[in-house]
Amino acid sequence: MPSSSGLERARALLQRFPLVDGHNDLPWALREFGDGTGEDVYTTAAKIDLTERHPSLHTDLVKMREGGLGMQFWSVWIPGRLAGDGAVTAVLEQVELVYELAERYSDHLGIATTAAEAEKVFATGRVASLIGAEGGHSINSSLGVLRALRRLGVRYMTLTHNDNTPWADSATDQPEHGGLTEFGRDVVREMNRIGMLVDLSHVAPSTMHAALDTSVKPVIFSHSSCRHVADHPRNIPDDVLAKLKANGGVAMITFVPDFVSPRVAEWDAALREAMTAAGANHADMGERKAFGEKWVVEHPKPAATLDDVVLHLDHAREVVGVDHLGIGGDYDGVQALPRGLEDVSTYPNLFGALLDKGWSEDDCAKLAGANVLRVLREADEN
Repeated sequence: MPSSSGLERARALLQRFPLVDGHNDLPWALREFGDGTGEDVYTTAAKIDLTERHPSLHTDLVKMREGGLGMQFWSVWIPGRLAGDGAVTAVLEQVELVYELAERYSDHLGIATTAAEAEKVFATGRVASLIGAEGGHSINSSLGVLRALRRLGVRYMTLTHNDNTPWADSATDQPEHGGLTEFGRDVVREMNRIGMLVDLSHVAPSTMHAALDTSVKPVIFSHSSCRHVADHPRNIPDDVLAKLKANGGVAMITFVPDFVSPRVAEWDAALREAMTAAGANHADMGERKAFGEKWVVEHPKPAATLDDVVLHLDHAREVVGVDHLGIGGDYDGVQALPRGLEDVSTYPNLFGALLDKGWSEDDCAKLAGANVLRVLREADEN
């Protein structure tokens, strides 16, 4: 944990420079408050007053203010079990939910579709709300749907989630395509053309390389950490980090315990083996939660800490450089976060710890948001 002076400096820094988080799953977390009858997603979200502290959420407007959050890419994730037209319907509902939230809480949030708009919203004291689509299955293998999402203001798309798409390999599925099919490369080219950031979190290393070889614009990892530090398939290998530097992209280091702590990564690998032996699918988040709740009784899950995240940032900085780093917490996308980073109010703990370690304020400003805003600005130039 940071010193009191480090924490004070961090809070002051995040007032001056925008903190841009690359990935937050609050829209789906709000959707899950529904009654299961298919009620309108905005009706579901309206059951929770985000102007009050909500103990069952990592994210609410109170915690966002305390944490100094300046800009947020809200994830419009949909489960892998949704496919075809159902996937397209669900992702459109999620996009609409983000707009509805920004309208409902207009004193606190403002929609932004460009870097300039995000900076303008930040200058008003509100949190700039950008949108990222998590999982290429949401476009149903249609470039037309991809273009429609971009027209609606979606600024990045994660090429896969936990399962392969018909055109891209996921990090947590059996490889089928050698990375990207030719249509997959077309998706990357089209994203470059229309100014949508290519997000390589969740994809296999072969997909990372294929996308980096194809993209003529900087890419991002919206919520991934370093494979060298924690050997988890969702993390970024060093050879990809090195390649990212030449691309000009940004790795947004995540806080997910399974990805940041070597001890938790080993625990998760053992869980994956146990699930496979039992005929269960570790990549299915619902199955993993149900199986894990029983398995953890005899196999306690270790805890991750803020120090684990700092190790990833230090390593990534050494490999790719401070100009290519960002933050993607994955709040409300996992059940628990590392000690010291329990919810969105805790960002100053991380920046205070980095300042205590000797990171300069300029370096921390780059990490906080300047780097990803540079990438977004370059995409805006289309």
